[in-house]
Amino acid sequence: MYKIMIIEDDITIAKTIKEHLAQWGYDVIYVTDFKNIIEQFIQFDPQLVLLDVMLPFFNGYYWCSEIRKISKVPVIFISSAGENMNIVMAINMGGDDFIVKPFDLHVLTAKVGALLRRTYSFQGQVNVIEHKGAVLNLSDATLTYQNEKIELTKNEYKILQLLMENIGKVVPREEIMQRLWESDDFVDDNTLTVNITRLRKKLAEAGLHDFIKTKKGLGYLVE
Repeated sequence: MYKIMIIEDDITIAKTIKEHLAQWGYDVIYVTDFKNIIEQFIQFDPQLVLLDVMLPFFNGYYWCSEIRKISKVPVIFISSAGENMNIVMAINMGGDDFIVKPFDLHVLTAKVGALLRRTYSFQGQVNVIEHKGAVLNLSDATLTYQNEKIELTKNEYKILQLLMENIGKVVPREEIMQRLWESDDFVDDNTLTVNITRLRKKLAEAGLHDFIKTKKGLGYLVE
């Protein structure tokens, strides 16, 4: 079941869209707290976003750019402002489509279905893992913290992915090396130590101090 998030200032419209899309088997929520949209986005982890342009506090262009910092999830703008400049702005900010209000709900549903098929027919679902404000995007192997991207090597990403998939659990060194062994790179025990050290340094420089903990004789964990 695909999950859809509606970010729409008019609650009546948001409820109407939600009820209609739910009839087609989608799992739909709409935002009510317009100050903390990214937190809700991370928690719900939608496969598609319907985003109004005119919103309280910050407009839809701003929130689209914020979403794009952590996710490639498809975004459809919905707005009563259908001038060409607004459409161009929406696409340039990372939007995938633009629907002008008032619109037919069946047309909206068709566009949603088409975009979901194009996005996910040849790839896995877009997913993120979030912990203590750090967001690991599994679709493009990026790590974001406080709206800043942290550049990771291939091995650093694989290590962090494994640890964040097992939050609160100790992951043995052997299991981490086995994950790294899937690549063409030869990884021995000392190489793993070097990778962990470098990864910790990058995390600390970004403000994530003691994000990865050592359990002597056992392995590593994120808790």
